[in-house]
Amino acid sequence: MSFEAVIFDLDGTLLDTLEDIADATNRALSAFGFPVHPVDAYRYFVGDGVAMLVSRVVPESHRRNEALAASLGEAFAANYAECWAAKTRPYPGISEMLDRLSAAGIPMAVLSNKPDRFTRDCVSGLLSDWHFDVVLGHGGSIPRKPDPTGSRRILDHWDLPPSEVLYVGDTSTDMKTACAAGVYPLGVLWGFRPAEELRAAGARRLVSHPREIVDLLGA
Repeated sequence: MSFEAVIFDLDGTLLDTLEDIADATNRALSAFGFPVHPVDAYRYFVGDGVAMLVSRVVPESHRRNEALAASLGEAFAANYAECWAAKTRPYPGISEMLDRLSAAGIPMAVLSNKPDRFTRDCVSGLLSDWHFDVVLGHGGSIPRKPDPTGSRRILDHWDLPPSEVLYVGDTSTDMKTACAAGVYPLGVLWGFRPAEELRAAGARRLVSHPREIVDLLGA
């Protein structure tokens, strides 16, 4: 295997965002009189965009209420705008990995289901030491993963065939995104979901430390 470039998911892959997302969502739930959830439960609530997050956290009897969903989504966004960097940090080993890939001249991109505004805020605020050729979040002309549109836009930017690009993520959505775009699906075990989910969704390899990504990219 030989790869020329890498696309990273953001939440659960480069950054541990779980506590800040949980805090922002629980504040919104409390404001609407709904029960809140423990932080660890958000491992299975996140990963598929804000609309799906809201649908998963409200009581089942309220999940078809579109007006409520919209209001909760707005409340989450307002809360998250205030706290997205309070506890979020790169996972151990990520900084060193990005240093090695940058030094080797490996092209890098970020593709997330986080709203585009917050995706760019997180990258510019917490990953500004490294250059990413493309940073894309959900919104506008970029549909939610696992739709391959975002991945294909990145491939077009690089003018690379899918077979030469590594896609790194931590959820079944990420693995399905990679498979849909024809890029190599690599699952990470330090993120939000277990190995079984990643394998079932098409992961061709799993890694337990960022240094293994450096080795795969020959950096």
